[in-house]
Amino acid sequence: MHYNYRYRLDPPEALKEELLHHVDTCRQLYNHVLHLLNEADDIPARYKVQGQLPDLKSWWDDLGDVHSKVLQMVVKRVYDNLSTLKAQRENGHAVGMLKWKSPREYRSITYNQSGFELKKTSGRPTLWLSKIGDIPIHLHRDVPENASIKQVTVKQEPTGEWHATFGIDMDEAAPEKPDNPEEVVGIDLGILKYTHDTDGCAIESPDFSEERERLERAQRDLSRKEHGSANWEKQRQVVAERYADLKRKRRDFLHKLSNYYASEYDLVAVEDLDAKELVELPGNSRNRAGAAWGTFLRMLEYKCQREGTHFVAVNPKDTTKECASCGVKTDNPLWVREHSCPSCGFEADRDANAAWNILSRGFEDVGVVHSESTPVETALPADTVVSAKRVVETGSPTLKKRTAQAVSE
Repeated sequence: MHYNYRYRLDPPEALKEELLHHVDTCRQLYNHVLHLLNEADDIPARYKVQGQLPDLKSWWDDLGDVHSKVLQMVVKRVYDNLSTLKAQRENGHAVGMLKWKSPREYRSITYNQSGFELKKTSGRPTLWLSKIGDIPIHLHRDVPENASIKQVTVKQEPTGEWHATFGIDMDEAAPEKPDNPEEVVGIDLGILKYTHDTDGCAIESPDFSEERERLERAQRDLSRKEHGSANWEKQRQVVAERYADLKRKRRDFLHKLSNYYASEYDLVAVEDLDAKELVELPGNSRNRAGAAWGTFLRMLEYKCQREGTHFVAVNPKDTTKECASCGVKTDNPLWVREHSCPSCGFEADRDANAAWNILSRGFEDVGVVHSESTPVETALPADTVVSAKRVVETGSPTLKKRTAQAVSE
């Protein structure tokens, strides 16, 4: 199994300058390789271009200051971006050509397989990078003993902070998923209620209005500064820090919520949402973008794999229209939050009804055997709500406690 562990670096000023030199050299190499490919009649194989790097070093002195594996990963980065554009073009998207990277757009370097070492022998832990040196690192969590570090990406954030992301391979295999899962849940994603599941637990969306207001105020102040001036750069730093604060709090909430569902259930069924397409729809796009559904689903998927939990992404079409009890479709405007079936009389919260439909489709996709108890018999009251603030402050175990209390009542 492959994981990414991210740590904060604390390089002294001399090493910061050296890191920036390496990053800028790689940026120039990226632009040079892109220019060669644009001029070529046929795009050569990546390994053929990588084979030209020793010849480039003979007249490009700065390339000799950078580790060879780092230079090879720059070439790979160009080809990966070309492959992404090709895939989008084949899917019908209107895409252009790759553009040259400016210093602000290229911020990272990658060591693959060699050229790095995590040292924890004595004193403060350091990350040794070839041709750069030892950089102090904040190991807020240990790298597992049964893991091997295959890759290290060093990146400077817009705030000026440096981080290292370790690509780690675990020696142990992923846990086997149960053939007949007992603890199962269907999850409907929303905006006001971020999740509403079939256990009757609804999680409020986190309130980041104060953080957004601080960010917008800083952005307005930035727009009044002369671009490129010392005051503009100082205010740009403030904007970057406030944006990073908002992003960090949102990801903290998503990590804890996804970890809860992955660790507490044997099967998790969700909607297979196209988050990018939903954001592009007219009206309320800002709230849809802020919900970060795509990020949550990606987190939930890899954590389910880690825990040995079935992760099922089902077709979201008509999950809010179909009756979870009899299957009859009922068209209701979005402002109608209660589902009332004219055929069988089943009544439930609109999101709860959708969650049951999602779970039912999840059973069909996985092909597992499970009891066919109806939501009329098993659904909990729809007003079992957990504040997002409790998830952020005390962590995801709060959810299980809240759900247990609802069941006992």
